[in-house]
Amino acid sequence: MPTQEFKVNGEEIIAKVKALIHEGNIRRIIIKNEKGETVIEVPLTIGVIGAVLAPALAAVGAAAALLTTCTIVVEKKD
Repeated sequence: MPTQEFKVNGEEIIAKVKALIHEGNIRRIIIKNEKGETVIEVPLTIGVIGAVLAPALAAVGAAAALLTTCTIVVEKKD
């Protein structure tokens, strides 16, 4: 499964995650801290939109508050 990684600071996490979701064809988003440890993992499906996505973004926001720098790993569908 193809993956991409993006290094961002805590303030950029939400905007980057929203942009990635908007692109589509994303299977899973994993946010890792500076040590490479997984902080949050959000599985996404084709039907994830609107209100269903809100709790996932809230969790990402909570994780962002604790991080200064992180890596966003994106698993894309084949």
